[in-house]
Amino acid sequence: MIRLKNIHRDFQVGDQSVHALDDINLQITAGEYVSVMGPSGSGKSTLLNLIGILDHASSGQYFLNDQNVTDMDEQQESRARNQHIGFVFQSFHLIPRLTAAENIELPLVLAGMPPNQRKHRVDEAMQSLGLIDRAHHTPDQLSGGQRQRVAIARATITEPSVILADEPTGNLDQKSGIEVIDTLEALNDKGITLIVVTHDPQLGKRSPRSLGMVDGRIESDESA
Repeated sequence: MIRLKNIHRDFQVGDQSVHALDDINLQITAGEYVSVMGPSGSGKSTLLNLIGILDHASSGQYFLNDQNVTDMDEQQESRARNQHIGFVFQSFHLIPRLTAAENIELPLVLAGMPPNQRKHRVDEAMQSLGLIDRAHHTPDQLSGGQRQRVAIARATITEPSVILADEPTGNLDQKSGIEVIDTLEALNDKGITLIVVTHDPQLGKRSPRSLGMVDGRIESDESA
């Protein structure tokens, strides 16, 4: 499903070149649950952004479902991202003026789905995540855990094959964090590929496969 071949990602900072990703070779099969760990600045989020087609490699090749992403134009990238990838971020990234239901519905609006189909899909998502009674609440009326569940519903409403979660419990208390991870793992149990970036060793231990990154390189790749 995901294959990275000799991936490099370089940034120019002043007169210095920073190697954010240094010769990454990685394969992740459909339905896997993988955690990505390492110190700040190790390249974890850069790797996630590249897999999510939010960033581009300086060199190397990236294949998603046997399609060479590095050969795609912007329109093809956008289509691949919308069809295959859902994002869950530490800071939720909900739109403040929209209700929970409207935030969840937004990707379907952008995809051009008819209103009656959108409503059915959104109702199902909110029901499955225990958000029905929060449908008409705006983000500032929701707890942190509820906001993250709205973000998960929005990420999965288009039925992607991959969920990318960047520190999904970082802004949550322990109880809410466990509930969010349980929700993500339940989606993985249904066959969705789950890739989680985390600083939390306990969270990292929950995944069957764990990657350790240092200085832009994958230094360990361990399976439970």
